[in-house]
Amino acid sequence: MKFFVNFLSAFRIAASFAIIPTLMFQWYWVSFFLFLLGALSDWFDGFLARKYNVCTKLGGVMDHIGDKLIVVNTLIMLTVMMPVWFVIVPVIIMIARELYISGLREFLGTQKIEMPVPKYRFSMGKIKTTFQMITITAFLLMFALAHAITPDTISKTSLIAMNVLSQMGIFGIWFSLVASLWSASQYTVTFIEKLKKIK
Repeated sequence: MKFFVNFLSAFRIAASFAIIPTLMFQWYWVSFFLFLLGALSDWFDGFLARKYNVCTKLGGVMDHIGDKLIVVNTLIMLTVMMPVWFVIVPVIIMIARELYISGLREFLGTQKIEMPVPKYRFSMGKIKTTFQMITITAFLLMFALAHAITPDTISKTSLIAMNVLSQMGIFGIWFSLVASLWSASQYTVTFIEKLKKIK
């Protein structure tokens, strides 16, 4: 089971890089299913690791790397495909947030102190990741449908579907930004608490 859990994390890492050429060559359905499987594997490997008690430091690192890569790589590609301010701005800030948190972790690591996930009633980090994955899935499905539709097959239903997915994506990316900043504030509070223990 430990091997399978780590395999799911490794798949997510591989998928995060495979998505780049699939979007470049406009293989949108492949991109969509790669990301969807990656997002599902994120929940599934965590569930299995806890259920069968096969959590390891290596698995935790791989899971963390896989989560960040598949989200960040795909978000960057989406800004290339949709070079508009209401997509680019939140993506830049969210990537900056990831670098900021990594910096806090790295500093505490030099002091041999772990940076745990902040224990609040609502883990904004998990909410942020969930909305990021829903948002990206909506955008990728929108592109896949738009690419599949031809003048002969276009319909009112397909136009409504793409409009709904577009609105979901735009709302989701800004909600993800709010959750990212909120999560960053939680990590900052935890960092300050850990900092007080350094003599």
